[in-house]
This record gives sequence, structure tokens and C-alpha cells, in this order.
Amino acid sequence: MAKNSIFKNAKGVNYLVPFLLIATLYLLWGLAHGMLDVLNKHFQEAFDMSKAQSGFVQFSVYFGYFIMSLPAGVIMRRLGYKRGLITGLLVFAFGALLFIPASFINSPLPFFAALFILACGLCIIENGAHPCATGMGPEEYSEQRINLAAAFNGVGWIVGPLLGTALILNGTGGSFDLAKPYIIVAAIVLVVALVLAFMHLPEAEMAADAQENAVQAGTDTGSVWSHKLFVFALIAQFLYVGAQTGVGSFFINYAVEADPTMSNETAGYLLAIGCMGMFFVGRLLSSLFMKWIRPSYLLGLFGLLGTLCMVLVLMKLGRASFIGLFLSYFFMAPMFPTIFALGVKGMGAQTKQASSLLVMCIVGGAVFPICMGLIGKTNMALGFILPLVAFAFIALFGLMHALQEKK
Repeated sequence: MAKNSIFKNAKGVNYLVPFLLIATLYLLWGLAHGMLDVLNKHFQEAFDMSKAQSGFVQFSVYFGYFIMSLPAGVIMRRLGYKRGLITGLLVFAFGALLFIPASFINSPLPFFAALFILACGLCIIENGAHPCATGMGPEEYSEQRINLAAAFNGVGWIVGPLLGTALILNGTGGSFDLAKPYIIVAAIVLVVALVLAFMHLPEAEMAADAQENAVQAGTDTGSVWSHKLFVFALIAQFLYVGAQTGVGSFFINYAVEADPTMSNETAGYLLAIGCMGMFFVGRLLSSLFMKWIRPSYLLGLFGLLGTLCMVLVLMKLGRASFIGLFLSYFFMAPMFPTIFALGVKGMGAQTKQASSLLVMCIVGGAVFPICMGLIGKTNMALGFILPLVAFAFIALFGLMHALQEKK
């Protein structure tokens, strides 16, 4: 492999194999998140919930992220990446298996509790996986690597709605339908945890690389708050996760309102194959584009284009608006990994703390669906003003980071 490989450091350490394992973790939590959008619509009908009330599906997950973010950072610092990731996978599987007893209780509350626990596991995993993906190779390729790992996440976002639609929306109608996809997910997660237990993760090498990069950049001292633009990265991440979660949560609602002949199942499959397909392609191509375009420039451009897509959605122009909503998935694709990579760049010894704070910002996903449901109670299109504001800020953050890099 060439010396300038994105997976080989200056000392010749090759991170490709452990990187692929980390990328598998991205696929798993993409799968879990992808099923949430199906649950949102199902809960509206199964438990006679309003749009705002069904937003508690996402709230349960993203509030779990918020509560667990700092403890997850402590877990990573004390146990290391390998044992920390295994801990997260076991909690993830436990939360998924709790769907079995929850399915026998005619109430949404046990499902919310199961989702909360599942999310705590996902939070621990993300606290370790993101810095691993950015740190497995030369720092100049960190954004490209994390976008490549995030492409695997895009695959999970495709499979999740497909699995959820097939087994929940298109199931037998029984309460156990809700548990079926989560039993499958739990089994896969436990297998991955077993594989990880027997695989070597080059933690010492990654830590040495991060410290060396920070020393060379002159950023190896001070707290995370002393790093310029870090606060803006936190805000951008909060807004992005909120926007992505909100758009996904109410895609089915928007689709069936725009076309009354469309069924929930049809909209669910369109979300899984079409929108999440665009999301996957967007992440894959973004990693390729970053060979020629600075990540900060690409983030700014995609933020602007995402804003324009939301303008179309708000205008309710029929097919044109639906195409705008559809294309927004392509422009959202590189936002989370790129914001994360730009946020932790040059952090050195503060990388794990910075990662915890950025993962905490995933709580935006708890806030947006409820607010969008309230705003769009009678007209779903109005709720999409929140993603519009989010994408506009992300475009500004990309521009600010690009200007900072020029100095």
C-alpha cells in the first residue's frame, strides 16, 4: 500500500483492517436509527398519537445520547476504545431485546424505555468509533476517512427502514411485530461484539499519532474550549442531528399529505430505498470529492444547497417540493462526519473529551421532531422551517472554518 494511503501512518502502521471493523459499527447504529422513522409513523396509528407525541420516539433515543455522552467519554478514557466499544455493544443489544417484553404491554412507554437504553449503548459506541475513524491514518485524510466510514452508516439507514417497513408497517398487525426487527439487530450486534473481543485495536498507535499531530499544530495545550470554532462545531452538530432526525421523522407524513393516494408502506419503502439510497451515495461521493475539495468548502456548499431544498419544501410546489425533500438527503450526507472531524481536528490529548461533547449534541434529535410536529400540526410543510435554519447555520460554519484554514 502506498505511503500516502489514508490508512497508513508515517511509521508504516496499517489501520485498514481495524478501520473496516469500526465501519461495521457505523452500519449497526445506522440500522437502529433508520428504524426510528418507521416507528414514528406506526406509533401515531397504533397508540393514537399526534405528530408531536410520536416525536417522543426520537426524543427517547436522543435524550439517551444526551444523558450518556459524558459518562460514555469517561468509559472510553478508563476502559480504552476496545473494551469501551464492547460495553456499548452489549448495552445496545440489551436495549434491543427489551422490545420483547415491551411488545406484550399495550403502551408506548415500555418501548420508549427500551429505546432509551438502546441509545445509551449507541452513545458509548459513537464516542469510540468517531475518534477511531478520524485517527486511523494521517490527519490530513481524517475527514475523508470518517466520511468513508459514514458511508457504511448510510447502508444501515437503507436497511433499517426496509426492515422496519417489512416487519412492522407491513407485518401481521400483532404487537410482537415491533420486537421482530430488534431481535434480529440484537443477534447481529452480539456477533460483532464477539469479533471485536478477539481483534486487536491499535489504540497506543492512534494516541501517539494524535499527540504528534497536536504538537506539530501547536494545539497540544489548553482545554477544548481554547480551540477556535469548537463551540460553533457543537452548535452545528446539534442543528444537523436535529434537522436530519426531523426530516426523516416526518418524511412519511409529508409524502402522504402531498399525495393522498400514497400509502404509509409505499412512503416507507420510498424512504428506505430512495432517500436513504441518496444518503448512502452522498456519503460515498463526499469521501471521493474530498480528494479535490477541502472538507470545509464542501460542507459550506452542501449546507447552502440543503437550505435551498428546504425552501422548496416550504413553498409546497407539488413534485418540485417533493424532489427538494428527496435531494436534501444527498446534501445532508457528509454533514455529521465532516462537522465531527473539523471539530476534533488538532485536539490531541483532548480528543476523547471533545468527542464526548460533540456526541452530546446529538440531543438535537430529541428536540426537533417534537417542535416540528407542533409547528406542522395542521400543515406539515411548515415544520421544515427548522431544518432550513439548521442547514443555513451549517453553511456558515463551513465558510468560517474555510476562512480560518486560510490564516
